[in-house]
Amino acid sequence: MARTGRPREFDRDKAIDAATALFWAQGYEPTSLTQLKASMGHISPASFYAAFGSKEALFREVVQHYLATYGQVMAPLWDESLPPREAIERTLRGSARMQAARTHPTGCLVVSGASNCSPENEPVRALLTAERQRTRAGLRACVERAIARGDLQACPATAVLPDILATFFHGMTCEARDGMTADTLDAAITSLLTLWDVNAVKPETEKRPKKR
Repeated sequence: MARTGRPREFDRDKAIDAATALFWAQGYEPTSLTQLKASMGHISPASFYAAFGSKEALFREVVQHYLATYGQVMAPLWDESLPPREAIERTLRGSARMQAARTHPTGCLVVSGASNCSPENEPVRALLTAERQRTRAGLRACVERAIARGDLQACPATAVLPDILATFFHGMTCEARDGMTADTLDAAITSLLTLWDVNAVKPETEKRPKKR
């Protein structure tokens, strides 16, 4: 009698890694159940549903796996022991290196994983929208913390600075996928952060006119 169900050698962690690579490279809708099952050792449909429940449930698990691994480049954004500018710089530079690496799909899964979903997959799109909104909130919190600490001026330029940073951050996915290197992204980050520096509050010693 032929065996049914999951084979004994089924490795759930490896299956999640394989699914992560597929969803990251192709996005949610273009990734088929056939591709997912093949990446997991050609498991049967019964085995797939027994292990993960559904394609959407698997994707949600993949997103959590991604956030707990590759997505940890975002951790400095919420580390209040870091000065706000340093928190943002570490996040941007770390993310640039991760997104441009060639050891896995380029770009950011949270940005590109469900950008073109049909209406029936709105919950999947909403999942990643919420994660991107969390990033925007983290960037804004850093800027507001810098203003409260007296590091940044409260002015029209700093009011829109979180939006500029978020736009750059999310745009890195397109650039990384089009082949931009980590070094080029890093140089762009250096230039971007001058927007912070020109609006930084100068120390009192720098404000005093020099004696002649």
